[in-house]
Amino acid sequence: MRRTVLATLVLAAVLMGVQPASAAPAATGTGWEPAPSTSWDVGAGLRCDFPVHGEPVVDKVKKLVLDTYPDGIVRRVAYKGDLVVRITNTETGAFYDADASGSAIVEHRTDGSQFWAVHGPVLAGIGEGKGNLPRGLYIVDGVYTMDISSVGYKAVNLVHGATDDLCARID
Repeated sequence: MRRTVLATLVLAAVLMGVQPASAAPAATGTGWEPAPSTSWDVGAGLRCDFPVHGEPVVDKVKKLVLDTYPDGIVRRVAYKGDLVVRITNTETGAFYDADASGSAIVEHRTDGSQFWAVHGPVLAGIGEGKGNLPRGLYIVDGVYTMDISSVGYKAVNLVHGATDDLCARID
């Protein structure tokens, strides 16, 4: 079965702990659109004990706006498409190609929080004290939800699945 993934803005929010004030206005019903990922860097101690660089090596992510608020701001969006992100320890050069090709429906709430319903692997970054998983970078795989508060706290609720500690893979 072909797996699909989250788009750049959502991925960036998870990895960096950044919560956008609001999503950009978009029209529903316009079809699937490309949602390419960008490279990112995280300093030592923020996710892993060492600095980390992430860069997509396969990126076929698409998004579909499902619903908007009356003002046109995106409310719910679906993401799918193959994504492999090379996670590199920039101190040693060790790297791991993480398959983050899950699929998700993400609800953007008016307070800046998000609710994700996910199937398959997704890359998630958790800051110290900012989630129900310890600080780190993870591939979360399976069937699960992730509730991201308006202050960036990530609660991952696995129905069925597992987490893979990427910091340990490149230490």
